[in-house]
Amino acid sequence: MSQATVITETLNAWFALNARDLPWRRPGFSAWGTLVSEFMLQQTPVVRVIPRLEEWLARWPTPAALAAEPAGEAVRAWQSLGYPRRALWLHASAVTILERHGGVVPRAVDDLLALPGVGDYTARAVAAFAYGDRHPVVDTNIRRVIARAVDGHAEPGPPSARLDLVAMEALLPLDPLAARAFNGAIMELGAVVCAARSPRCDACPIAHSCLWRTAGYPGYDGKRKAVQKKYEGSDRQVRGLVLGALRAHDGAVPPATVTALWADDVQRERAVAGLVKDGLLVETPAGYTLP
Repeated sequence: MSQATVITETLNAWFALNARDLPWRRPGFSAWGTLVSEFMLQQTPVVRVIPRLEEWLARWPTPAALAAEPAGEAVRAWQSLGYPRRALWLHASAVTILERHGGVVPRAVDDLLALPGVGDYTARAVAAFAYGDRHPVVDTNIRRVIARAVDGHAEPGPPSARLDLVAMEALLPLDPLAARAFNGAIMELGAVVCAARSPRCDACPIAHSCLWRTAGYPGYDGKRKAVQKKYEGSDRQVRGLVLGALRAHDGAVPPATVTALWADDVQRERAVAGLVKDGLLVETPAGYTLP
């Protein structure tokens, strides 16, 4: 039996018994819910996403429901999930789905890729998880598992859509149901067992097939991603303070209120200008509002 077959069959059996109970994995969860969850899960931990997702889908259970409201309401509802441009993209996607697809989340990867803010991972994730179509899905967790188990490296190299998809395709079962399960299984393994900093190799169901383990856990000497700057004192913090003030008001926020949020005039004005440029803030004669 090939290494690929051992990995796929072992992980699918493990996943059937150990998968976390997450809303988007439950029977009957909608394609729209899957799309919303994938937007929210970008760079945001699952534990923070679940309550916001439930609130969001209770208020906007369909793309049409969200499209009927101003984009600013999506930004307001996003609250503390971070990277609020995702809220604007999700609202724009809802409008596009309503106008071009009759309010139904499209199934084809190319149609999904045409939605605002939808990249290769999200498009394939919706097609695979919501519709059960056979597509290789690749995220950070999956790249790490493949790098270790298949390639024998401590960490994956720089992302490459073409190479990453080829590597995942080589493992993906031909049967669509098994392929859908495997996409979830290998992602789950990377999230809860084969973690970036503290892999739990003693609990890994494919430890015996892992080339990194077999090689004695060699260190990583390749390129690394740039470390993100600290949040405290950053422009991101200032942007968050300004958006927080706007979310707390139904009308315009006076300039004086925004001025009082941050003492550094240059940094505050830079943050405000960035929010305006990103479409997250609108300047009016009365002050600042959400779009």
